[in-house]
Amino acid sequence: MKLERHAVILAGGRGTRFWPRSRTRTPKQLLNIVGRDSMIAHTVRRIGPLFPPERLWVVTQAEQARALRRQLPKLPRSHLLVEPEGRNTAAAIALAAVRIRRECGDAVMAVLPADHLIREEARYRRVVRAALGLAESPDSLVVLGIQPTRPETGYGYIERGAPVPLPGAKDLRAYRVRRFTEKPALALARRYLASGRYSWNAGMFFWRASVYLEQLARFLPATAASLGRIASAIGTARYASRLRHAYHPLESISVDYALLEPASQPGSGANVFVLPASVGWSDIGSWAAVYELEAARLAPTLSRRGSGANVSAGPFVALDAEGNYFWVPEKLVAAIGVRDLVVVETPDALLLCPRDRAQDVARIVKQLERSHRRELL
Repeated sequence: MKLERHAVILAGGRGTRFWPRSRTRTPKQLLNIVGRDSMIAHTVRRIGPLFPPERLWVVTQAEQARALRRQLPKLPRSHLLVEPEGRNTAAAIALAAVRIRRECGDAVMAVLPADHLIREEARYRRVVRAALGLAESPDSLVVLGIQPTRPETGYGYIERGAPVPLPGAKDLRAYRVRRFTEKPALALARRYLASGRYSWNAGMFFWRASVYLEQLARFLPATAASLGRIASAIGTARYASRLRHAYHPLESISVDYALLEPASQPGSGANVFVLPASVGWSDIGSWAAVYELEAARLAPTLSRRGSGANVSAGPFVALDAEGNYFWVPEKLVAAIGVRDLVVVETPDALLLCPRDRAQDVARIVKQLERSHRRELL
């Protein structure tokens, strides 16, 4: 009997590197970072041909639930899973797996981030179909890998092992995972790129709900046991209180560390596969990444050092100004003699930084937290 296929979108992050636009109630995935629609709207539309609304689930936090309901009116109300507290991806996926298994029986899950960009959408859907097919096999854990284009130090890497058959997808290949490596130093990242044996870990996973819960019980037994106890309360008045009680003691840990790394070790009993893909992927991890995407669209011949066209969300005039990103949609920006800046304005804040320091915006958010400036968070 063929298993149903369900998509689980993880939409609980804060997107601190996109401050001041990204806030607790309106994080990155709810914003139109690229184009007119929000990032989660792009994600849902992209996978729509594969997963009808009744097989779509979204995991989020209470502060964002109302906005998500507005943005996703076709999502069944019970399929918006609100975590009482953020406990990272291992717990969020477990919550979805428990709900799916209880309400729908065993199913193949596609676990997807809410806020990534995929340019080649048709090819991406072919890759997802192939990954879902591979994940139907018992004990299979499948990770989508992105073909590296540079020696990136901010991503996790997946080393490929032996190839495995992938029926029905002649132009795609899957491999056993030899190991996962988190955020290597630059010299090591260069060696990974040169070897041709590594993919970036894009945080897209495929497995049966039952397989995930079984592996979680092996490698993170306290989380598996705690969330397992909520199953009998699903659909009753006891569910909310039992979920709060179950979540509070959970370890905050990513699925990569908690499950995939130990499962990929020899003798684990699990089959961990990577399916490499080139689909025009970007995690759009900072304002600098937004600039690069938009500038490449406007001027594909930009020099490799990054200077070139100015990108603006509103009207602007420039004199001897290059390589700047402006998000000031309500005002005219006049730029004179400035290069490679990020300028983002909201009604209560103004961000100014060099493009090559855009990753440090998250540090500003931490300072605001320490200063108890909640009105800016």
